[in-house]
Formats: sequence, structure tokens, C-alpha cells
Amino acid sequence: MSTAALSGGPLSGAKGPWGRLRTGTVGGLVRAISSNRKATAGLVILVVFCFLAAFPGVVAHDNPQAEIFAPALGPSAAHLLGTDAYGQDLFAQLIYSTRESLLIALVAGLLATVLSVIVGVTAAYIGGLVDNVLSLVTDIFLVIPAFPLIVVIAAYSKNGGDPILIAVLVVTGWSYGARQLRVQALSIRDRDFLVAARLRGERRWRVIVSEMLPTMTSLIVAIFLGTTLYAIVAAAGLQFVGLGNPDTLSWGTMLYWAQNNEALQAGSPLWAIMPGVCIAMLGAAFALLNYAFDEVSNPALRPVRKRRK
Repeated sequence: MSTAALSGGPLSGAKGPWGRLRTGTVGGLVRAISSNRKATAGLVILVVFCFLAAFPGVVAHDNPQAEIFAPALGPSAAHLLGTDAYGQDLFAQLIYSTRESLLIALVAGLLATVLSVIVGVTAAYIGGLVDNVLSLVTDIFLVIPAFPLIVVIAAYSKNGGDPILIAVLVVTGWSYGARQLRVQALSIRDRDFLVAARLRGERRWRVIVSEMLPTMTSLIVAIFLGTTLYAIVAAAGLQFVGLGNPDTLSWGTMLYWAQNNEALQAGSPLWAIMPGVCIAMLGAAFALLNYAFDEVSNPALRPVRKRRK
């Protein structure tokens, strides 16, 4: 996860591309991404997947669930990845599965980040008994092994659909971000601008939203990227072992059906390989954005480049 902004956040007066993001300028965001190769590469990959998720019919013209072709065909001009054991076009399945896989990851990452912000910042700002209770709950979720908990929850709600799968990912993915946000919120809780806001009679929620959260933007974004990366892998893993809805179109369910039909032994390796490649590439996109965000926002992490003559 991110190591940025542990001393008040790079957005609270920092110079450079990310230092200008607090003003909300689109130009600052563009310059920040274009100035870092990792961020540019990650963004390009993410934009490609977003396009495929939004307009799958532009790339794949066949019905992904239509069993109208000969089964177990090899790659050809008509079927770029061949067909599965049921006579469905694998390329169309792969493209149409992008939407659900990306949607689950983004929604789970966003909700887990929101929960992390609420718990972590509230515990640090209010303090006292509230801090003790919320910190205890956070520690419990940090101590419990994540994947066994995921399997147990998903097994009891098997075939519950995407909402259940997202809820499982949120429940198991918020605690680490909440711990990081609490630490940073504690470090800035008694700074002059927050004390002045309280002396003006500002309400707690207004102080948190208007004064505290803007200085923690870089860490919040980094937590979102890391949580989304976790959701991509965890969701695919749950669907692969059959704890999701096998009737939906996603990369995890493609792996599930490929395993059930022994695709590798049956001469259809692309049925199992290509969904894994897509999961790895989408995960790499968020990982590159996360690493680049750390480098841009934290000067200590930036690579040293020799000046060219």
C-alpha cells in the first residue's frame, strides 16, 4: 500500500504536479500523469479496459453466450481464441467479461475506501472511547486472515450475485486503509488550521470534510488503488473456486468453467490462459498507478535520473 503523505500529505502546500491537484485543475492531473512513465503506462492499460467494458460490441461481434458454433475449435480468423466446450466464442466471452470484472473491482475498491475513511478519520479526530472501539474493530479485521474469511462468507452466500461478492470484498478489504488513515489523521489533528476551524465554531463533519480530508487526498487515492487491486485478484479467486455466480460473464467465471471442463488437457489452453492474462494486466494497471502515485507525491521515492548533457 502507499507510503505517501505520512507527514501531513503532499497536497498541503507541496510543489510539483500533485501539489497543484488541490485546486482541482485538470491540467495539474494531466501533467502529474504524463510526467511519470509508470502512471502513463497504467493509465493507458486502464483506459483500454474501460473502453472494452463500455463498448464490448465494437470489438467482439458474436454473442458470448450463444452456443451456435462447433465446440473446441482452435484459433482462427473467425474465432480469434477458438471456441469452448459448449460452442461459445471465447474472444467474445473475454471481451464481454471485462465489464463485470472491472465493475466489481471499482465498486468494491470505492466502497472499501469510503469505509476506511469513515472509520479511520473518525477514530482519530474524535478520540476517546470512539477511537478505542473503532481501533479495536479495525485490529480484529487486521488479525483475522483475509482469504479464509472471504471463503467462509462467500460460501454461506453462494450464488448470491455481484452485490454479495462486493460486500464480501468490502468487509475484508477496508481495515488496512483505515489504520493508515487513522495514523495520518492523528498526525495532523492538532495543526493550526484545524484548531482555528474548531475555534471558529465549525461542526465536526465540516472540519473533517473541508479541512482535514483535502490534506489526505494522496493517501486516500493510493488506498483506493491498492484496495481495487486487491478486489480484482480476490474476486477472480472466489469466482474461480465456484463461490461466485457461475452464470455471469467475468474472467473469474471463465476460469471456473475452463477448470471444470479441463481446458488445458482438452486442447483449449487459451480458455484458461487469456482470462488470467487479462486479470494480470488489469492488476498491473492499478499497481503501476499506485507506484507512480507514491513516486510523484513523495520525493524520497522518486528514482534518481542522470542529467543528460
